[in-house]
Amino acid sequence: MPSPAANAPAPEAPLHVLVLDDDPLLLEMMREMLAACGPNTVVLETEARNALQHLAQSMPDVLICDLMMPEMDGIEFLQAAAAQGYQGKVILISALEDGVREAAGELARALGLQVVGSFRKPLEQNQLRAALAC
Repeated sequence: MPSPAANAPAPEAPLHVLVLDDDPLLLEMMREMLAACGPNTVVLETEARNALQHLAQSMPDVLICDLMMPEMDGIEFLQAAAAQGYQGKVILISALEDGVREAAGELARALGLQVVGSFRKPLEQNQLRAALAC
């Protein structure tokens, strides 16, 4: 007879998460919120070009992306991510109006990206948990 542990579901593998935002304080908040969701590997980037390099080297499971950044905006970044063949989940965050975030989400989906959430900054823990199902 198998032990009860043999029938238990396998623990979830840690997620590899890339967070792109030009606000270092928000990045640290995101690190703390992601840590509360479980043992995840989190990479924080303030510059889109560095994030694209990380994407090319190691495709994360989840990409959390701000839409308004100085060097390259979120839409340009998402276009580049789609061109690189990114297949993971995408969460959009921005202080922009709801309609702008929704349009950005529709564009990302049209590019073939898997958008699982589009939220106003600051992202709340319950929103993150719902989007990641953690």
